[in-house]
Amino acid sequence: MAQVLGLDAKLWYAAPNASGAAGTYAELANVRNVTLSLESAEADVTVRANNGWRATTPTLKDASIEWEMIYDTADAGFTAIRSAYFSSTDLWIKALDGSGTAPITHDEGNGLVAKCRITQFSINQSLEEAVTVSVSAKPTYGAAPTWQGT
Repeated sequence: MAQVLGLDAKLWYAAPNASGAAGTYAELANVRNVTLSLESAEADVTVRANNGWRATTPTLKDASIEWEMIYDTADAGFTAIRSAYFSSTDLWIKALDGSGTAPITHDEGNGLVAKCRITQFSINQSLEEAVTVSVSAKPTYGAAPTWQGT
């Protein structure tokens, strides 16, 4: 795969259906500066055989997806994110790299797929900029995140 530009990446969302699986995905096009953070906690597995070197192994994984949106109450994606935050409901989120053939669909690309809760919805009112919202989503109860693609 060749280089991938951030402007080609895609963020998708879907409300859960009656069984809790993802319903129909829609693109969150009103986004910029998406960050997918993947980390693991660490356990100390140091033993004397390490000859004075500390040894660690990863334990629980942690993920968060952060992005910024223009504050646009006429945008369906914006209102879905805002509603999910205020009602503390789940949304399926796909943070994908945009690799694939145009037009890109939610089934193409590489990235995290997770049932999430919106944990941050901060409204930024800069004097000389459009009003924006900083959003953070984190995996929630009921389904382990997966990696789509290679």
